[in-house]
Amino acid sequence: MSIGIDDTHAAALLSWLESANDLATDFPIQNLPYGRFRREPACDWSIGVAIGDQVLDLRLAKVLESDDMNRLMGLNHAARLALRRALSLGLRQGSTQQDQFRAAMVAQDSVEMGLPCEIGDFTDFYTGIHHATTVGKLFRPENPLLPNYKWVPIAYHGRSSSIGVSRPGLGQTFPRPLGQIKAPDATEPRLEPSAKLDFELELGLFIGRPNVIGEPISITEAEQHVFGLALFNDWSARDIQAWEYQPLGPFLSKNFASTVSPWVVTLEALAPFRQAFTRPEGDPAPLPYLNSPTNQEQGAINIQLEVWLQTSQMRAAGDAAVRLMESNFRDAYWTVAQLVAHHTVNGCNLRSGDLLGSGTLSGPKAEQGGSLLELSQGGKRPLPLPNGELRTFLEDGDTVILRGYCQREGFRRIGLGECRGSVLPARI
Repeated sequence: MSIGIDDTHAAALLSWLESANDLATDFPIQNLPYGRFRREPACDWSIGVAIGDQVLDLRLAKVLESDDMNRLMGLNHAARLALRRALSLGLRQGSTQQDQFRAAMVAQDSVEMGLPCEIGDFTDFYTGIHHATTVGKLFRPENPLLPNYKWVPIAYHGRSSSIGVSRPGLGQTFPRPLGQIKAPDATEPRLEPSAKLDFELELGLFIGRPNVIGEPISITEAEQHVFGLALFNDWSARDIQAWEYQPLGPFLSKNFASTVSPWVVTLEALAPFRQAFTRPEGDPAPLPYLNSPTNQEQGAINIQLEVWLQTSQMRAAGDAAVRLMESNFRDAYWTVAQLVAHHTVNGCNLRSGDLLGSGTLSGPKAEQGGSLLELSQGGKRPLPLPNGELRTFLEDGDTVILRGYCQREGFRRIGLGECRGSVLPARI
């Protein structure tokens, strides 16, 4: 049996809440993801756990005494395990706490979801080797991957203040960004709305227990500092990015908006979906500080990912969103533990609630690109949609939906919910 699997993961485990037993739900009793919600706009944020179509208010259920999510995320691994077990016991069939817990529940569609926590810092990595290779070929056909890619987890520090939450059924809306854009045949750049707005399919890793500045986190301890994962869309303005990114990397092309899903699925819930982490034959072995037997045995996580698109024309016609692609987090070149170990090896201190983006998670096939930049080959091959529309990059009114789930024979399917965002016209 894999490390971390216990009776809270049992496929036969059922809840007294019938909606949690629906095979189609993302939130069965085996999942129990955390988020912040409020019943009215004037209310303070409360900590909740998603169960079926309900939210369990943890303070009203007398499970927690505080509504400080960052404080909860900072608990040590043993305390988090104990909390998961307490929730599982209270929500499963035959629980003596049924009345107490039911009184602390509210329907998910009746509350407002907020950011999962107070996000202090945001670092975006580049772990998707298939994305890096495909994009590299667009600019450097003979040498798509730079020499450092297979040795060091590449990242840049992003802007946490512009990270928004995908509210269930509503998502996040943001205006098309403006920036300096230089056309290939122009002698000077111009300030104008981005014409090459793109999505990026990512996962967000939320830091739980912090480390002290100057004290690196070893790879053997790294995952005990990670609270959980959520879906993450790092919107990108490709034409602004092309002009600004040398020599210091992305700036205005990335910091205008990012969207995170409201529920954080804990590493404890993901235990049944761990897999061996391997490198392709001939690739260099990670340096010792990025390598461990446990990371090799179960460093990868089998999370199936999808991107869906609904245009304004589709919405007006009553047409549902269409799936653009699918990929899997297990194909990432670097693991969760490696990202944390590398981020802190120089003594950098991570804090509870810090967010690490995985980078775009594309698959090995051409149709598995995690961005329109890949799927349209840099805009050279428009994507046909079922209603006859074409897309090279996002247009005003487009809604992008990220979805993710884990499934494995012998275990209950769990999901990450959805991460939805819509593009509004530029404010000129």
